[in-house]
Amino acid sequence: MLDSLAQDIVAHDRRTPDAPALLWNGTTLTYGGLTALTDTAGVRLAAPDLHGDAPVAVRAVKSPTSLALVLACLLARRTVLLLSPDLGRPVAARLAERAGCGGLLVPGTNGNAALEAVPGPSRPAPPGAALLLTTSGSTKLPKTVCLSRAALDRFTRWAGSAFPLGAGHRVLSHAPLNFDLSLFDVWATLRHGGCVIPVDPGRAADPRYAVRLFGETRPEVVQAVPALFRLLAGAGTDAAPFTSVRHVLLTGEHTPRSLRARLARLFPRAEFHNVYGCTETNDSLLYSCGAREAADLETLPLGSPLPGALVRLVGGGDRELDGPGTGELLVHTPFQADGYLGAEDPDDRFVRPAPGSPEPVWFRTGDLVRRDSEGELTLVGRDDFQVKVGGVRVSPEAVEQVAQSHPEVMEAAVVALAAPGPGTRLHALVRVAPDCAVTGLQLLTHCSAWLPRAAVPTVHLTREPLPTGLTGKVDRAQVRSVLAARHHARPNRPTQPESSA
Repeated sequence: MLDSLAQDIVAHDRRTPDAPALLWNGTTLTYGGLTALTDTAGVRLAAPDLHGDAPVAVRAVKSPTSLALVLACLLARRTVLLLSPDLGRPVAARLAERAGCGGLLVPGTNGNAALEAVPGPSRPAPPGAALLLTTSGSTKLPKTVCLSRAALDRFTRWAGSAFPLGAGHRVLSHAPLNFDLSLFDVWATLRHGGCVIPVDPGRAADPRYAVRLFGETRPEVVQAVPALFRLLAGAGTDAAPFTSVRHVLLTGEHTPRSLRARLARLFPRAEFHNVYGCTETNDSLLYSCGAREAADLETLPLGSPLPGALVRLVGGGDRELDGPGTGELLVHTPFQADGYLGAEDPDDRFVRPAPGSPEPVWFRTGDLVRRDSEGELTLVGRDDFQVKVGGVRVSPEAVEQVAQSHPEVMEAAVVALAAPGPGTRLHALVRVAPDCAVTGLQLLTHCSAWLPRAAVPTVHLTREPLPTGLTGKVDRAQVRSVLAARHHARPNRPTQPESSA
């Protein structure tokens, strides 16, 4: 039996072979053309050197050839490990070895792919596994998340019922192909017969390219982490309102109010959606509102659980929080992974019931969430990011939200650095708007008005984008290195904007 997602995608070739499947670098690839590329990739997958029951690793360079190769894997019911093309060879090989892959394929052109050997023996894929995704792995080797065919099927069906992804609709795909956002942008769109607009990764950081791509392709649905939206907001007069966009999905991390105000002007006809999810659970909660509300709210709520999703809050000692309060968010969704694949990855984030219990498998997100008296949920920050400053527990992410509430701030990252004597002090690397005249002292005053003394950071200003990792989120390890160098050079006083971070 064929994979139902893949079967639905290739069925469009029989019904509407000339319909556009991809708009890629000024060219259109039809569903007929996508199927032809997929057939070529399928021949490569059938070669005996790929060990038929073992997973296949793919360096997921975003391109039509890569998409066809992954689709061929789904059609052949071959589990595929999607690896970032930015990973170094040793890390990629290690991840492929841990997954038991029979080989690592590097997509070429015209559907061809080169095979690289994987150290260690191959082994059969977990039963029912479709995709193996990896976490961000900012501090160590990424974890491998096992997503079943059933979970992928349910998610892509839901996405097509909740958003206009079908025939005649265009969906921008900014996230890397190995990132879980592509399950919505690429696979759900193709399943329902829509047209995917992949952003060329080689030009993804160029604001002029981004503005031109929006103008030429006129997408209707756009989902991205804040990095893309900051790029568009920072384009200045180059970016006229994008009136074709009807849905803007904000995800990945907190989108500050100052940025949302700019987006409301860029996408005046769009409905805005705050999407919460993890790689392990996929999308879990959704809050939708109009452009004006998106611009006016200080913080967007997490919203309501998706159909079939469940949420819990637990406090200290795993005490269940039924009413108002702040605790760790636990989630169960119909789309969640079965667990981590590597034996080295502890499975304690997945809370499994006793045998025979009707209780579902819960995932501990590590996110601190506040529930108010009306039942509304708001993200506070990461439990494992909290630090002690002067004996007081502080959430750096909560401090970031305060800094980003200033109208001239585009983004901020807060980390703890060693202070003179025992203890630590918070430092904030803050990107301000290109044409603003705000000073570090003014931002320090702004933070002091909203934060307890221990949480007020030393402010370092920049006009350049903050360093990001493979998924487009701010890389706090790089931020820490930048701030440590600045603090050593100019200790104990706020800094003015510099030409680069």
